[in-house]
Amino acid sequence: MALLRAGNPDAAVAQIRVAPSVRELRALESALAEAQLRGRWRNVDAAIAESLQALSAPRLHRSP
Repeated sequence: MALLRAGNPDAAVAQIRVAPSVRELRALESALAEAQLRGRWRNVDAAIAESLQALSAPRLHRSP
């Protein structure tokens, strides 16, 4: 959230891509929804969706 509020969505996308858990991505989604920022950055929303999908697949699980 701090990167997005600072106006650096590219760095936020890079951080999202290395997120270690689904729980953290869900928390970010919730924070974006609470701040009414969901949909403001399409690339951020797409990165969250892609990372959630990748981490949810059992054989593609990354250990922390």
